[in-house]
Amino acid sequence: MTALEATAAGASVPRIAGVTPVAPASPPPGTGTARFVGNERTYWRLMVRGALLLLCTLGIYRFWLATDQRRFLWANTEIAGDALEYTGTARELLIGFLIAIAVLVPIYAGFFLAAMDLGIIGRISGVLAFVLLALFGHFAIYRARRYRLTRTVFRGVRLHQTGSAWLYAVYSMGWLAVTLLTAGLAYPWGQATLERYKLRHTFYGDIRGHFAGSGTRLFVRGIALWLVVVGPLLVGVVFAIQGINWSALAEAIERGGDNVIGRIESVSPNFGAVLAFAIMASIWSIIAAALLYPAFQTITLRWWTSGLRFGAMTAKSRLRMGQMYGLYLRFLGYSLVFAVIIGIVSSLVFGLSFMLFKPLVGTQIAEIAGVVGAVASYVVVMLGYSTIYQVTVRLRLWRLSFETAELSGLDQLQHVKAAGAASSAFGEGLADALDVGGL
Repeated sequence: MTALEATAAGASVPRIAGVTPVAPASPPPGTGTARFVGNERTYWRLMVRGALLLLCTLGIYRFWLATDQRRFLWANTEIAGDALEYTGTARELLIGFLIAIAVLVPIYAGFFLAAMDLGIIGRISGVLAFVLLALFGHFAIYRARRYRLTRTVFRGVRLHQTGSAWLYAVYSMGWLAVTLLTAGLAYPWGQATLERYKLRHTFYGDIRGHFAGSGTRLFVRGIALWLVVVGPLLVGVVFAIQGINWSALAEAIERGGDNVIGRIESVSPNFGAVLAFAIMASIWSIIAAALLYPAFQTITLRWWTSGLRFGAMTAKSRLRMGQMYGLYLRFLGYSLVFAVIIGIVSSLVFGLSFMLFKPLVGTQIAEIAGVVGAVASYVVVMLGYSTIYQVTVRLRLWRLSFETAELSGLDQLQHVKAAGAASSAFGEGLADALDVGGL
């Protein structure tokens, strides 16, 4: 029997002269890591089956698919050896969505009145509808979070959320305006403020959460990305403001005619160079934003996780940028393969359809069939890419978020008392109707 086997069996190991036995390292009491034990192949089957049922039911199955996704993710996520539990149902999501549609009808009626050009009444109704829709979007995000928390159970105790969704919506709108006015520089402080509001109204049983993240810290970590992405665009805007005679430009455009560009260049000789620079700066910003988005996501997620607190429980993230870029590179690889397959299948279907329906070319039946085929092809392609994204990015990001988190103070969770009540699914339905929902 080896020394290792003897130790496992409880036998004593002979002491070697000059060597002091070292006890195996063990984590401090109350310290641990979360882990995800779900099988990716199972999730592939879940998502592919869900995509097919979405296609067959014209999207109605999404309530059941979202419920199945959450049950899979929650049930396979373990914290300190115990799994989460999702108790929501598809029926709740469907009812919440129907109530949300009824609430949104008057707002969409306001947009309809604005489109009819009814003068001052139409303009006022359009502005009010837009503001209400924006407020409802942030309101829905907060209420949907409340619903998901009250359907999340850990060790028999549910999470829950208090606070005013309308107040959160006003905060969000205010910080959005400030962020836009500062070209994104105020984003870190806005996020820190909103996260503090959400976390101080979030409870696990009777344990209140709070957020310790600093907006200044996020600003310092992300300022280099801002300079690369937004900096050139701002330089282009300043260059355009200073290099173009705007009054002469407006006059040339107002006069109209066949040679508008020529008159613009005559009154503003730098117009072509300024326009070219502005276009190049815009293209640079778009490309840089796409390439650096995984880095931004890594910085933000690491900052958020490390600021998470529940009573004495703290968290720290070990997420690396290479791991985040790996998610998106894998998505791109699967997307390229899917694009090749779709291209081959589309060519075969198009060729076969042309051969079968050649006598009907130019008729109304052929036009209708073409439109139906184009719509069906678009839906299939979008469902395919969505399925790939859900598995290669969403699932793996969920796994990384938990498996790179180090939790301390977990022993406090052993003394938690149950509190809170289940929330309605109205917020979740509203988020779905406004397309601002999430898992």
